[in-house]
Amino acid sequence: MRTKSFYYLFLFICFPFQMILGQQGNAGSSTGEKKVFTTRQDRECSDNLATLETKTLYKNLYNLIGKNILLGHQDDPCYGVGWKYIPGRSDVRDITGQYPALYGFDLGRIELGLAYNLDSVPFEKTRLFIREAYDRGGVITLSWHLNNPLTGKTAWDNKPGAVTSILPGGEKNALFTIWLDRVADFLSSLKGKNGEHIPIILRLFHELNGGWFWWGKDQCSPDEMKQLWRYTIHYLRNEKNIHNLLYAFNTDKFNSGSEYIERYPGDDYIDILGFDIYQAGALHEDAAFTTFFNRDLDMIDSIASSHHKIPALTEFGYNTIPDSSWWTNVFFPAVASHQIVYALAWRNADIKQYYLPWPGAASANDFKKMFGSGKILFESGIKSKNIYK
Repeated sequence: MRTKSFYYLFLFICFPFQMILGQQGNAGSSTGEKKVFTTRQDRECSDNLATLETKTLYKNLYNLIGKNILLGHQDDPCYGVGWKYIPGRSDVRDITGQYPALYGFDLGRIELGLAYNLDSVPFEKTRLFIREAYDRGGVITLSWHLNNPLTGKTAWDNKPGAVTSILPGGEKNALFTIWLDRVADFLSSLKGKNGEHIPIILRLFHELNGGWFWWGKDQCSPDEMKQLWRYTIHYLRNEKNIHNLLYAFNTDKFNSGSEYIERYPGDDYIDILGFDIYQAGALHEDAAFTTFFNRDLDMIDSIASSHHKIPALTEFGYNTIPDSSWWTNVFFPAVASHQIVYALAWRNADIKQYYLPWPGAASANDFKKMFGSGKILFESGIKSKNIYK
């Protein structure tokens, strides 16, 4: 026993960084045959100390695989086309009579200690909207467009070196730790009516296979990205005792399983596997988008299955949705034939930038047809699932 104790002490002294950040959980293969999601182990989230509500959310989301899809919208109750901060208002609700099942919000600028995020939404309002969504039985996901810690500029300041600088031993590690403290304080403040911590899907370092953010593929090595994931989650879990989180790992659109898994931190850290995709640029036409979209959905189903994780469409959009039948002819056929559990549409900023229809939009009637399918869940659908019980 004494010999073994000295051995572990030697390992910790010599390799402390690796012991904290080292690979925990097998990354596994990026391809494989589809499996049936049935075992008890499959339905357990990555945090062994997760709150009861968080574990229950994970189990119930897992049970939806291949059955239903939660429709989500970024900043849905905050503003829409032609309105802002009107109690009870929602572009989705204006069309369907119901709120979405999933709500997305962003933490960008919280790291600076500001009272509002990068889209000028006050964090006090975000906290209120999260509580109201949770009371309706809705699911909440948070992204974080954090500033570049090395330059002090925005998340889109993609000069290399920022990731290296915030890892342990880096010149900006202390600053990044302060930023994580501020995130942890906000997450700890999210409570339900009985004082329970509201479960949150936290989507960190999204679209990491792209090159537009400071954490992108051209700005750091795969190993550095894995280390950043592990350090961040270790700190939130073990130093700040935040246990109401499910962690979502997501790339942008991708071309292969090996590309997707290249920066994956390991199964012990992640609960949800997803990707973001927009019908734009080279994928502007329906045919090109449909082909690429279905291919990535096929791969995310397979990768999530092999890692026993929940598959999701973590962000999507087609700006202004000019195709009046896009929802029933393009979007729905693709997602309905795959196993993703939720799909988050990006925000409705104004008349020139919106990703879900509003009354009068070209695709509004078609969206309502999709609403009636029963496959896509909105407010009443998610409420009937008792997702936290």
